Amino acid sequence: MSTLRKLTRHALVAATTLMLATAPAAAGLTEIKVGHLVALDMAPLFVGKEAGCFEKQGLDVETVFFANPGDNNAALAGGEIDFSINPFTLPFFAANAGVPIRTIAGAGGWGIMQVIADGSLGIKSIADLKSYIDSHPQKKLRFASLQGDTLELILTRIFKEHGIAPDKVEIINFDDLLAMVDAFRSGQADVLSHIKPYTTDFIVNKGATLISDNAAVWTPHTPNTVVSVLEKTLTDKPQIVEAYLKGAMCGAAIINGDPKKAVSLLTKKDSQYYRVSPDVLLSAFENAPEPISFTVDIGAIQSVVDDLTALGYMKGNIKATDIYRMDMIKKLENAK
Repeated sequence: MSTLRKLTRHALVAATTLMLATAPAAAGLTEIKVGHLVALDMAPLFVGKEAGCFEKQGLDVETVFFANPGDNNAALAGGEIDFSINPFTLPFFAANAGVPIRTIAGAGGWGIMQVIADGSLGIKSIADLKSYIDSHPQKKLRFASLQGDTLELILTRIFKEHGIAPDKVEIINFDDLLAMVDAFRSGQADVLSHIKPYTTDFIVNKGATLISDNAAVWTPHTPNTVVSVLEKTLTDKPQIVEAYLKGAMCGAAIINGDPKKAVSLLTKKDSQYYRVSPDVLLSAFENAPEPISFTVDIGAIQSVVDDLTALGYMKGNIKATDIYRMDMIKKLENAK
C-alpha cells in the first residue's frame, strides 16, 4: 500500500470532469462505483451491498478493488469511480497534487491497524516491548514495516512516545504488503504492523500476540481508511453522498448488532471478501475496541500527517480541515 505512487497527468486533467453515473439500473437504481482495498473497516460497504442496504437507499453499488492506494486515488481523480475508500493519508497526496478531493467519513471501524509480535517472545503490550528491548541489547527485534505508510507511522509514534531509540531495533522496510507479511510468517521479522482481519488470523491461528493498535497509539477515532469523493460530487449530488452514507451505516448496524450474520454475508460462496476463515472474521469483529461509527478524529489525523511530512514522505501545506467534511455524517449519526 505505498503512499508514494504519483497521480497520472491524465487523471489530474480529468479531475474536473467527474459525473456520477445517473443511468437507471434495474429497478430504477442509481449506479455508483466505489473503489476500495481489503481491510476490516471496509466491511460496512461489503455487508451493506450483500444485505441490500444500498438498494434501499436507491443505489446500485459496484465495488472496484484496487491493490494499490495510488491507483485508487487516480481512479477517483479521473472519474472512473465515484467514491474512494483509501488510507486516511491518501487524500492529502491527492489534494497536494491539485485534485479537488473531499473526505466525508471514516470507512467504518476502529482499531483496525494492529502491531503484533511472535508469540514466543511473550510481548503482549508496549510496556513488554520496551522491557524486552531494554533487556536484550544484543538481540535487536526485527520490525516489518510498509515504508511511507501509516503502518510505519504507528511504529515511529510508539518509539517516540515510549522512549524506544530507533537504533535499538531493526526496521525492515518493505514496499510490498505481501512480502512484509511473508517475512513475519516465515520468522524473518519478529514484529508486524498490519491490518485486521489478517493480524487476527496470525493471533488466532499462529499464536501471535497483540501489542497495540491505532486506537490506542493515536486516538480511539483515528481511522485506518476513509471515504472520499470529488468536491463536485459533494456539491452537485449531495443526495447520492447521503444515500451512500446511509447504506454504509445500515451495513455497520448489522455488524454491530449481529456479527455472525455479517460473517455469513461476507463468506457466501459467491461473495468471499476476505481470505480468512469465518471464525477469524468473527473474532476480528468481536474484538473491536468499540462499535463501528463513521465520524473521525480530524485532529489526530492531522498529527499523523505532520509525522509523515516530518519524515519527508509528504510535501505541501494541505491541512485536514481543508479537505475533511464531516458535517453530513455527523448529522446522520446524531439522527439515529
